[in-house]
Amino acid sequence: MISRKAKPCRELLCEYAFRPVAHLVVLALLPLRTPPPLVVCASAATGVAGAVELARGHFLLAALLLQAKTVLDNADGQLARASGRVTAFGRYLDSEADLLVDAAIFAALGWTTGRPLLAAAAFAALTLVLSVNFNLERLYKAEHGRPAEAMPPGGGILERLYGLVYAPQDRLVERAVERRLRGLPAAARLAWHDRRTLAVVTNLGMSTQLAALGLCLALGRPAAFAWICLAELVLLAALWLRRGKSVAAAGVVTES
Repeated sequence: MISRKAKPCRELLCEYAFRPVAHLVVLALLPLRTPPPLVVCASAATGVAGAVELARGHFLLAALLLQAKTVLDNADGQLARASGRVTAFGRYLDSEADLLVDAAIFAALGWTTGRPLLAAAAFAALTLVLSVNFNLERLYKAEHGRPAEAMPPGGGILERLYGLVYAPQDRLVERAVERRLRGLPAAARLAWHDRRTLAVVTNLGMSTQLAALGLCLALGRPAAFAWICLAELVLLAALWLRRGKSVAAAGVVTES
């Protein structure tokens, strides 16, 4: 059995579509003693290749490459845990490789659609959505008394790069939540960090995002994915308001 991360909620498309395929990849790679960072690099290379094909207008090939990237992205963590080679370096490499692929995808999206500003706005939106995804799970765990370290020490130069790129987003989300919950009792904080909201946000993860992009490409509508990313900001705002009502329903009056 391939080990998995302890997560309060699961990304359904990842769990039932990509993870089983990645499991087969891991079973093939385990006897070869393949280093997990090599799989991360293969995943990034496949994603960049998909972005290149997107820019060239080969939408179906791009869609297939991006789904292959998702399989490899799921395989690297499984392989690291199954082989006992989980490292801080690997985690940072994975995060930063994903950012590289995302940047390449949206650059290609802007090129092929002739709408670079829309692509740039969608890239910023998706980056925020993924940051909220990561941090709300972390804060949910912390509120429920579970280990919730943001990222481990020991990533070397990749850790410093993470500090420049991702850490400001992590702090922004954490401060926004803490400002909203400042001074509230434990019951209200638990009402805010509810499992239903976390389940929705979890299913905005990268596996689902790339599947949505693949569908848009298969339909010949690459710009539609940019609008989907922007619409997700509206969803996050609605979830924020809903959580405020959950706190009020717990019998606590808060400021907006």
